[in-house]
Amino acid sequence: MATATALHHHLHVQKWRPVSSSSSSDFFGFSLVPNSTNNHSSGANACERRRVISCESNNEDIDDGKLQQKSKSMTIGLDDVNPVGLGRKSRQIFDEVWRKFSGLGQISRTNDESLDTVFIREGGPMCEFTIPGAQNTTVLVIGATSRIGRIVVRKLMLRGYSVKALVRKADQEVIDMLPRSVEIVIGDVGDPSTLKDAIQGCNKIIYCATARSTITGDLIRVDHQGVYNITKAFQDYNNKLAQLRAGKSSKSKLLLAKFKSEESLEGWEVRQGTYFQDVVAAKYDGGMDAKFEFTETGNAVFEGYVFTRGGYVELSKKLTLPLGSTLDRYEGLVLSVGGNGRSFILILEAGPSADTSQSKMYFARMTTKVGFCRVRVPFSSFRPVKPDDPPLDPFLIHTLTIRFEPRRQRAPEASSGVKQDLRSFKLIMEYIKALPTGPETDFVLVSCTGSGIETSRREQVLKAKKAGEDSLRRSGLGYTIVRPGPLQEEPGGQRALIFDQGNRISQGISCADVADICVKALHDSSARNKSFDVCYEYMAEQGKELYELVAHLPDKANNYLTPALSALEKNT
Repeated sequence: MATATALHHHLHVQKWRPVSSSSSSDFFGFSLVPNSTNNHSSGANACERRRVISCESNNEDIDDGKLQQKSKSMTIGLDDVNPVGLGRKSRQIFDEVWRKFSGLGQISRTNDESLDTVFIREGGPMCEFTIPGAQNTTVLVIGATSRIGRIVVRKLMLRGYSVKALVRKADQEVIDMLPRSVEIVIGDVGDPSTLKDAIQGCNKIIYCATARSTITGDLIRVDHQGVYNITKAFQDYNNKLAQLRAGKSSKSKLLLAKFKSEESLEGWEVRQGTYFQDVVAAKYDGGMDAKFEFTETGNAVFEGYVFTRGGYVELSKKLTLPLGSTLDRYEGLVLSVGGNGRSFILILEAGPSADTSQSKMYFARMTTKVGFCRVRVPFSSFRPVKPDDPPLDPFLIHTLTIRFEPRRQRAPEASSGVKQDLRSFKLIMEYIKALPTGPETDFVLVSCTGSGIETSRREQVLKAKKAGEDSLRRSGLGYTIVRPGPLQEEPGGQRALIFDQGNRISQGISCADVADICVKALHDSSARNKSFDVCYEYMAEQGKELYELVAHLPDKANNYLTPALSALEKNT
């Protein structure tokens, strides 16, 4: 059964007491200005709208007799429920309390200049929202005026981040959508020359932009090329900073091999062999051959055939790393290759360089596509050839081998119905690089699952989104790709969430919950290099369950993301 995680949002029940009506609102150190269009305050006068609300200790109860009475009447004993039902019933107790709080105050612009700015008291951001390192982090939000982006901006500010917003035009309507403390930068993700100023000084990026139409040109410009342009500009900026420090960016890929001339093929050795050494293998020896050469068209091509039963051909080289570089600071390999869509086996030899007889061998399968593609192979996917050998230690890697064998080959998807001989292969090689590792996410991308999109335009939207996701994965940046279900305009934090991989969810989710996930992912190591779908908790039909319900008890900071993402696969 596929496993995903349902998480329980947590509410700290606290006591609220009105203070003087002449001062600005104060909530955990922030001044809150109720929106004049909010339904909760539409009938109140100006003094009531500016009523101060302060928060006391977490250990006190809500000063509302009716609410206490209702909470007592809904009290549930642990003996009366099973573990799965406990989470749902406990949330019902807090739902009405949360709804009362959700409309009390909103950070927004007003016509009163004296109430326009959100003040942060001395000592930093609100105590309940403090994130270590936030005050030293600048986040660039792409699509800051979108449904999710507007909420992301405010959540970042509440947690003490410096925020830059990239917008296409800074007219009055756009300016009114964003708090005054946000730095607005004019630019277009489809025009790389306009992105340098936006990237300047940024440490992390949240990409919430989406095409405003389903015209193919718009989809490619925003959802595909836009992501590529931003990642490239971010990497260029990091490399520039590293050069100023007389070093190399920690986010840069390490070049292991680049095939651009005849000389670049030196050191690579073509070998062949068989898995079986018996009479039967000799009887079915149909021959095999392979070559690695630099063609007149300027391509390094490894091609050949294997007709022998149990035979294989391979291309191998002893790696030479730049002085001071070791592969333990990287998390995997990325290969830019082309060809006819065959699968290959990557083999890494690791051990003492002075005594290769002590080396261990590790393998992972690599699948290519017809035409050019970039293949990402994390070191964690390599398995020892001998089961008793220890896991791969990237620090000890000294040799890389690319092996082709006929077994387990499948016809490529773009084969156009023409029958192919899967015993022959062609691999055009552009480069091999090592992907940098790191503790946190550098780039959060909001994509989509396709649910809720009209059938007539779903395919072209998903194609552009997928191309943008692939651009981000290949960039070498630490990434988190969030694919929410259909977006809903409602308060966040009121319902449990399902995190899944496999494009199986169909339920919606609030924009506020998606924004909260994006912000939490910035400093969560479990979110790095992961792609996942997310939606509201729901009950599947009997016999068709898509997930197992796992209840997590949130801590004081309500850190539900770490346990949710820890169970999901990386580099997906």
